[in-house]
Amino acid sequence: MSRSPKSTPQSRLANPGAHILAKLQQGLAHQQQGQLDQARTLYEQVLKLSPGHGDALKLLGVLELKAGHLQRAAELTRKAISVRPDDAGIHYNLGVVLAAQGQAEAAVQSYLQAATLQPDFAEAHYFAAHLLEGLNRHQAAVASYDRAVALRPDNAAAWSKRGNVLAALGQLDAALASYQRAVELRADFADAWNNRGNVLRDLRRYGEALASYERAILLQADHEDAHNNRGLVLHDLGRYAEALESHERVLRLKPDHAESHFNRGHTLDAMKQHQAAVDSYDRAIALRPAYAQAYFNRGHTLDAMKQHQAAIDSYARAIDLQPAYAEACYNRGITLATMNRYAEAVASYDQALAIQPDYAQACNNRGAALRDLQQYPAALDSYARAIALKPDYADAYNNRGVVLSDLGRYAEAQASYERACALQPDYAEAHWNLSLAELQMGDFERGWQAYEWRWKREELAPGLLRSFPQPLWRGSDSLAGKTILLHAEQGLGDTLQFSRYARLVAERGARVILEVQPPLLGLLTGLEGVAQVLAKGSALPPFDCHCPLLSLPLAFKATLANIPPPSVLETDPGSMARWTARLGTRKGPRIGLVWSGNAAHKNDINRSIALTDLLEHLPPGAQYVSLQKELRDADRRTLTAHPELLHCGDDLHDFTDTAALCALMDGVISVDTSVAHLAGTLGKKLWVLLPFNPDWRWMLARTDSPWYPSATLCRQPQPGDWDSVMAGVGDQLNKAWT
Repeated sequence: MSRSPKSTPQSRLANPGAHILAKLQQGLAHQQQGQLDQARTLYEQVLKLSPGHGDALKLLGVLELKAGHLQRAAELTRKAISVRPDDAGIHYNLGVVLAAQGQAEAAVQSYLQAATLQPDFAEAHYFAAHLLEGLNRHQAAVASYDRAVALRPDNAAAWSKRGNVLAALGQLDAALASYQRAVELRADFADAWNNRGNVLRDLRRYGEALASYERAILLQADHEDAHNNRGLVLHDLGRYAEALESHERVLRLKPDHAESHFNRGHTLDAMKQHQAAVDSYDRAIALRPAYAQAYFNRGHTLDAMKQHQAAIDSYARAIDLQPAYAEACYNRGITLATMNRYAEAVASYDQALAIQPDYAQACNNRGAALRDLQQYPAALDSYARAIALKPDYADAYNNRGVVLSDLGRYAEAQASYERACALQPDYAEAHWNLSLAELQMGDFERGWQAYEWRWKREELAPGLLRSFPQPLWRGSDSLAGKTILLHAEQGLGDTLQFSRYARLVAERGARVILEVQPPLLGLLTGLEGVAQVLAKGSALPPFDCHCPLLSLPLAFKATLANIPPPSVLETDPGSMARWTARLGTRKGPRIGLVWSGNAAHKNDINRSIALTDLLEHLPPGAQYVSLQKELRDADRRTLTAHPELLHCGDDLHDFTDTAALCALMDGVISVDTSVAHLAGTLGKKLWVLLPFNPDWRWMLARTDSPWYPSATLCRQPQPGDWDSVMAGVGDQLNKAWT
């Protein structure tokens, strides 16, 4: 920032008569010595002798301005102009008076009139420019500054202020040149060095900006703006500890500097010191209660702290203070969506778009919330608008692909993912989604290759990517005489599905160590081809190379024709005996039921059903057994109301128990959960209940599974249509056991 220039009124005399001249000269001498009353008396004597005397009016006007009598000064100066309308100095003086009265627009006109009458009047051009700058009439201000520096090329202040206006116009290179000229003319010009730093920062020339701020501080150690701006550029450079010290230096100089409390909070947030950041924002708000941006940043930090409702309240306060705050509406929408309040999120995005119709990110996130509301056509429209606003918007193309998949428009979805990847070749999420589409459509060659992008996803679960000094086995290197670690990476069902490849690895001559999730340890111990099974988290024995389980299909160049059969699982005799006793006398075919998966799963809304809906379609005559481990409140109430349905889930301690119980079933009906994989691996007759857009492994438009020969795939004909699925399963049960 630069300080406002001070204008000085003109006091030169014309050619009055000798007697009057003597009084005017005496008055001017008194005025210059600060003896205003004596000077006023002499000027008034002249005006009694000559009421329209231009010099007396002019000088008395200047005196009244100095005395702080602004209205009287304005009256006298206007009267002087009426006497001498072509006197540039008097017009200039009126500009000074009007500026002091806060009448900036009128003052500009007076300065410009003075400059018109006297084109080489540098001060008139300069002060007109200064006021035009304050009125945000930047283009006109530049023209006046240009004239001022042309007349006074050595006016460092004019060059600096010209730089301010050019910077406000976004003409950063020209602004930098203007500041550079200012500091060349006056090397100790701290404000110009500071403002030069601002432009360099805007140009992302952070190192040079830092040097410019530090020069300003060297010249003026207590320069608050320079310290503050130094903190900002250090933040840009990721040097957070130094940035924090810079902001705290300002606060030592000026504890009530609200902006520095705000910037301190911003830096603390970047340092993950979230509570301290909130405290700093709170201090900024206490000093400046209408500080909308502080409420906004506070909301962002509270969101990072998982204090979502508090974040929403903070965003709401920012919007109350600044109703046109589109970014606050947008961020509030993100937080509402995080809380699964999707309809409110859509409303908040709509508010952002009403303020800023070209807000492509708001259109994109609005589409995501509409998808969560299962309003798929509306979501597509929102993504289309985002892409229209930003044709290179890779994220919108990726999200559009997801909704197209939801609608069963798989070829279009694949094309949308491919477009996202073309626009942003390192976009892991789009490559990952493309791999799922390719696998879903049976293109294993491309799909398994693209599936490796999972390791670069931002949403990668903590601990999923393992870091070993031993090399990753990709299928080409010989395994003869080597020990390989095969490690589980995703869900329990994935481990059951892909453990079948352990046998093929062993056939390559390797000693196989299999690391699995603890619930699977007992069940998979003794698996064919596996020398040792470990629970994840156990100490690992020596090994030569490793491979994640879901990278094995790529290593073995899997196709639909060469998928190996499921692993052979041995059930525990003791568990079998316990469950046999628990089941009691057979009362008909025994059918195991699993109707919901993990409630926290991102696709749970589509893949899980309510027990009451399932029971409506099950034919009588069978003994139904609940294999459900986790129960929701509504389902527990349904179980209580149906005592004929044997619930065993509370006594299933691990998959050894579940496998034994499954083995005693004549068939299993399951949604897409780990139990479906278990039943398929055991070779039990299996009906898998699938949503309209199923997980990739169940592929498309087929009732059989290349992974589980005993499975029948029961698909929704339309999104959300479970009635048709379960009615079909009921018919199949009747045919199977009648």
